[in-house]
Amino acid sequence: MNMALQDRQKRGFKRFLRSFGYACQGLKHVIQNEQNMQIHLFVAAVTLMAAWTLSFSLTSWMILLLVIAGMFSMEIMNTAVERTVDMITDDYHPLAKRAKDIAAAAVFVYCLFAAIIGLMLFLPPLLELWVLL
Repeated sequence: MNMALQDRQKRGFKRFLRSFGYACQGLKHVIQNEQNMQIHLFVAAVTLMAAWTLSFSLTSWMILLLVIAGMFSMEIMNTAVERTVDMITDDYHPLAKRAKDIAAAAVFVYCLFAAIIGLMLFLPPLLELWVLL
């Protein structure tokens, strides 16, 4: 029996803890190897510093953190789709391209809505600050 299949059939706390290790390995790989994830991390860091500087409310913080976590999750899933398609075929295939394009489109759509939400969160305190100057 294949080792991965044996592991899936096991139950218990050790297996549960091991799954965190696998998740951390995946996260580390995406951060180290995916340029778009590195860009998302940089933008998130700048955004978080700006929110801190503007003294965001608790509600605004919760919304902002959910949007950032969603963006990271979308990029991770996009990478998983790309790797899976690459594993299936090295040759060009229109359906492989379509799968990758659709996964990238999901990230793009989320990014557009994240930007709109960002404007809704940041514009009021920025305008208030501007009026005070």
